[in-house]
Amino acid sequence: MINPAHAKALKGHKTDAKDCARLAELSGCGLLRGSYIPSAELTEVRDLIRYRIKTVQARTSEVQRPGKALESAGIKLGSVASEITGKSATAMIESLIGGERRGQVLAGLAIGRMRTAGKLADLSMALTGRFTEHHALLCRLHLDRIKVSGDAAAGLGAQIAAKAAPWPRELDLLTTIPGFGDAVAQAWLAEIGPAPHLYFSSQEKLACWVSLCPGNNISAGKRKHGRTGEAGTYIKPMLVQAAWSAIRGRGRLQARYNRLVRRFGGDKNPGAKKKAITAIAHTLLKIAYRVLKTGTPYQDLGADFCTRRESPEQKQAYLERQLQRLHPGCTITITITPEAALPASPAPSSPRP
Repeated sequence: MINPAHAKALKGHKTDAKDCARLAELSGCGLLRGSYIPSAELTEVRDLIRYRIKTVQARTSEVQRPGKALESAGIKLGSVASEITGKSATAMIESLIGGERRGQVLAGLAIGRMRTAGKLADLSMALTGRFTEHHALLCRLHLDRIKVSGDAAAGLGAQIAAKAAPWPRELDLLTTIPGFGDAVAQAWLAEIGPAPHLYFSSQEKLACWVSLCPGNNISAGKRKHGRTGEAGTYIKPMLVQAAWSAIRGRGRLQARYNRLVRRFGGDKNPGAKKKAITAIAHTLLKIAYRVLKTGTPYQDLGADFCTRRESPEQKQAYLERQLQRLHPGCTITITITPEAALPASPAPSSPRP
């Protein structure tokens, strides 16, 4: 099985017979590469992972609908409550469905930090509106649907954990990487496999397969902006999600993210943050590849890794390693001579009157 984009026919010259002849010719010349096909066990995990992703996406879409129903009734609960599906907000919506319409009584259902004096007053105003039986029916349908989706996602999570049990070592190695929780580690296992080095000769080829590397767009010697591809429909969003989580902790990844944001345009540029987080996802992919290949847990190199790498000692060690590769077994001797005296700068000439 190959990627169809690698053997696409010319427009107007496509027939079954010509396709067979072209594929046979390309295969005989070694110009076709086989696609990665997971084992039957990993295929089962992959199916469950992808269905859980779709279930979570459906729940996320459903979570937005109760807020829209309340907005149509003139109730601005979302402007005060940070999460419409939280305990306080859910209790208030349930009370509205039950027939309560008084804003002060509904605001009294708040718990935790929502019970401050300022928020209670805001809640009382936000919960006063034109809530009717039609809105109550809509909210009931939305809340029931949210609960069904949440229960389905939880059930799928338990089944996925049972299916992924044969690979405990790989899961433990992946969870040592910042941002990699159980969900991301299981998605990696299902989409890429426990041993990516057996199917991809280098981490760069894996990044290209997942389409987490910039595309090439060079014409007339000019390099233009190259977007990432559309492959990796399921694993790429998981790696980006892991990247957002990884940069929250102090370490090498957070320092690299801050450097990239400054280089791409600064904190006030949303595009700079998106480019930087894609680069961090690319870094996480390479880290996961190395961790699984070597069998060594991830060790953070520290927030000052980039600074230490640019020090004179590190540059000297890098150049020495390059010389050793060019001339194996050679002896390198470094002699530092005193700096030559700089010529005296000429005195500035006085301006003419």
